[in-house]
Amino acid sequence: MKMKQGLGRGLDALINPNYENTKEVPITIPANEINIDNGESFDILVKIKIDKIKPNPYQPRIEFSQEALEQLKKSIVENGLIQPITVRRAPNEFYELISGERRFRACKEIGFSKIPAYIIKAETKEVMLELSLIENIQREKLNPIEVANAYKRLSEECNLSQDEISKKVGKDRTTIANSIRLLKLPIEIQSALIKNVISASHARALINLPSSKLQLKVFQKIINEGLNVRDIEKITQKYSTAKTLAQKVKNIQTDNVMRDYESKLRSLFATKVKINSKKNGSGEIAFEFYSSEEFERLYELFELINRNAD
Repeated sequence: MKMKQGLGRGLDALINPNYENTKEVPITIPANEINIDNGESFDILVKIKIDKIKPNPYQPRIEFSQEALEQLKKSIVENGLIQPITVRRAPNEFYELISGERRFRACKEIGFSKIPAYIIKAETKEVMLELSLIENIQREKLNPIEVANAYKRLSEECNLSQDEISKKVGKDRTTIANSIRLLKLPIEIQSALIKNVISASHARALINLPSSKLQLKVFQKIINEGLNVRDIEKITQKYSTAKTLAQKVKNIQTDNVMRDYESKLRSLFATKVKINSKKNGSGEIAFEFYSSEEFERLYELFELINRNAD
C-alpha cells in the first residue's frame, strides 16, 4: 500500500518532556522524500521494511484498546502517518521498536510494507527501557498502574532515584512516590483502576486505609454505593483515629506493666530501679546505688542469682 504523506516530529517528541503532540502542528514531509535506510547511519529519518521490525521487549503498556487502534488506522488511511516510530538497529538487518507500538501495529494491520522511522542509538537494555518508559509516561498513554510499574522499573532496573526519575519525566517527586504506592493495593483494586471502574483519586484514597481487607471492603462500597473520594477520606480518618486511640491505650497498659515490674524489682533489690522500654520491645533496666558498699551488695545479689540460675 502506498504511504500517504505527512510526518511530524519524532526524536523531539520522544525525549522532550515539554512536547505535547496534540498541540503541535505537524511538519509535513512528503513520503517520497524519505530515503530507504542505508543500514549504517543513526539519528536519521528513513523508511524501513515493516516485517523487519521486532516488538519492544521493554514495552510498559499492558492495555491496548482495539477501538483506539481502529480509530488510528482510519486516521492513517485518511491523513497518513503524522508521527514516525522510533527504533534501534538489531542484528541481521532487523530493528527493535523503541516507541510507537500503536502506530506500528496500525500500519502493519493496514498492510504497509514500509514505515517511516527514526533510527537512534540505544545500545543497552537500560537505555531501551528508560526511553520506552519515559516516552510513554510523557505522552500520558499509560493507565495509572502501568505508570506505577514504569516508575518502579526505572527505579529497580535502571537504578534511578525518585529525584532522578522526576527530572527525566518532568513530574514532581511526590507524584512519583504516590504512583508507586498504588502497587501496594490488592490486585482486584488495581484491575478496577486499569479498567476505569474506579478513578486514580479513589485508589489513592484507598491506599491510606490500614489493611488490604479494609481496602477491599471500602472498594466494594465504592462499586455498590458510589462512594466518592471524600467519603473514603472520612472512613480513613475514622480508622486512623481509632488506631491512634488503640495505640495510646496499649502504651498506657505497657507503662502500667513496666511500673509494676519496677516496684517488684525495687522490693527485691532494696534500691531504686528504672525500666526504659522502646517501641520495638527492647530496652534497659537501671539499678541505682549510693555508695561503694551499696554497689558491692547489689553485685553479690547478681552473683547469687547467677549461681542459682546455673
